[in-house]
Amino acid sequence: MTKRLPTLIFVAMLLGVLVGAAVHNMSPDAATAKSIADHLSILTDVFLRMIKMIIGPLVFATLVSGIASMGDGKTVGRIGLKAMAWFMAASITSLLLGLLMANLLAPGHGMNLPLPAADAASNLKTGALNLRDFIAHMFPKSFVEAMATNEVLQIVVFSLFFGFALGTLKDGVGKPVLAGIDGLGHIMLKVTNYVMAFAPLGVFGAVSAVISAQGLGVLVVYAKLLGSVYAALALLWLALIAGGYFFLGRDVFRLMRTLRTPLMIGFATASSESAYPKVIDQLTRFGVKPRITNFVLPLGYSFNLDGSIMYTSFAALFVAQVYGIQLSLTQQITMLLVLLVTSKGIAGVPRASLVVVAAVLPMFGLPEAGILLVLGIDHILDMGRTVTNVLGNAIATTVVAKSEGAIGAPELSEEADTSEDSNTGLTPAQVLASK
Repeated sequence: MTKRLPTLIFVAMLLGVLVGAAVHNMSPDAATAKSIADHLSILTDVFLRMIKMIIGPLVFATLVSGIASMGDGKTVGRIGLKAMAWFMAASITSLLLGLLMANLLAPGHGMNLPLPAADAASNLKTGALNLRDFIAHMFPKSFVEAMATNEVLQIVVFSLFFGFALGTLKDGVGKPVLAGIDGLGHIMLKVTNYVMAFAPLGVFGAVSAVISAQGLGVLVVYAKLLGSVYAALALLWLALIAGGYFFLGRDVFRLMRTLRTPLMIGFATASSESAYPKVIDQLTRFGVKPRITNFVLPLGYSFNLDGSIMYTSFAALFVAQVYGIQLSLTQQITMLLVLLVTSKGIAGVPRASLVVVAAVLPMFGLPEAGILLVLGIDHILDMGRTVTNVLGNAIATTVVAKSEGAIGAPELSEEADTSEDSNTGLTPAQVLASK
């Protein structure tokens, strides 16, 4: 199944486009098309629910196991600093590219679309997006609540404390606890294999539902904006790959081949979470030591959403162009600095990129309701943002691993079938490494 998964996902995407276009064209009215789209999206909802049910236990088991195996706090601190340095550099690059491309391509100039009324509401919860609440929200009131609501950042924080404590006790009373967590890791890896078998169905549902409801015509109406955003994302891809090449050399291209399955899943579902389990698996196949993957990747999912961050600066300038409001270079640089801070709070926020943009717009005299102009194609834009987030986190994890000398030769081809593994007696890290 693993060997055929990329092909099955690609076929599912094509079928989704064909079925969606047929439904949209044959439906007697928009309401009927929307109703059929809602039914098709059940496949995606089920797949994403299955992904969400494994994210919490998977992050906890792999992160705690990884930290406990590092041995001391200095190692964790060093790796954490390297990761955050990369995240910050990538965020600044993403924001600068967003502003640069929005100025060069100017997709909002001369756009003949009806503007929202001045009192129109975007219905995005921007009030909760501020630095104080974000810092407080990082720390869970209850680990059980964090697991129940899939608050990845809170799970990461608790796992850090738990992993440190377990690392100091792993040779004594903590030994059976570590063995139990290793066992949980085994189980979650096996469950992940089962869940990923449903990926093609989830992809088909996601693509067909969007096309059924909106039709292929939406791509033509917003062609300039879509083309501009995807051109900016492509440039960001080149920047990320170039950064990876600086540290990894030609191995960065092998990494790209290894990641094609999680990238396709992320793009089709517009969900970074859906790709997370497969990214772990594929990075280990590439040769990244699990102790690095299990620590850096969850941090990246909280602090390193490169595609989403780039889009915030691009979308803010797009709204200004649509309304004919000129922003000076000083204002744009100030906006970049504001976005650099606020974008770090987008993890776990619904429609995160739009929330950040809507929160920042009023600071520069721009109407928050301007974000309504992109809501119609936000899912299509989100597909590009998501696949970029997945790529950025995978490269970041690999670069940190390279700096730590934690990349070895892959044990198997990245397309090897893993359905018949036998993992008794191994840690989750060894399970992944043995695949």
